Amino acid sequence: MAGHVDSHDHDAHTDSDGHGPAFYIKIWAILLVLFLISVAGPEISHHKAVILVTAFGIAIVKAYMVAVNFMHIKHEKKYIAYIMFAMLGAVFLFYIAVSTDVQMTSGSNWENASAKAVIEQHKDFQEHIEHE
Repeated sequence: MAGHVDSHDHDAHTDSDGHGPAFYIKIWAILLVLFLISVAGPEISHHKAVILVTAFGIAIVKAYMVAVNFMHIKHEKKYIAYIMFAMLGAVFLFYIAVSTDVQMTSGSNWENASAKAVIEQHKDFQEHIEHE
């Protein structure tokens, strides 16, 4: 019977790398605080800029923290990060390419009646709130 050869280096990820339970609890606490800020931001201020910064800015920070700390991106070879950022760039370009068409309520040969109805309903609701 052949012996098992373990090619994985078990000493590569020790507690000195910061991957002990305390490290993960610290990351969880930071993510929890960022979540609470992202929930409280729109409740405290109703300005669109504050809502966008808290929603997207904090989401980007949290995604970075998860990728670096839980997916161990900083311990991977450099080309893995390049591939990941190239993929995110492709997703962003795809979004930019289709968003101009998807977010419209009408086109040359079509009309999105349900979107127009929701917009009108929102306008009526805003007028109702302003008159109170």
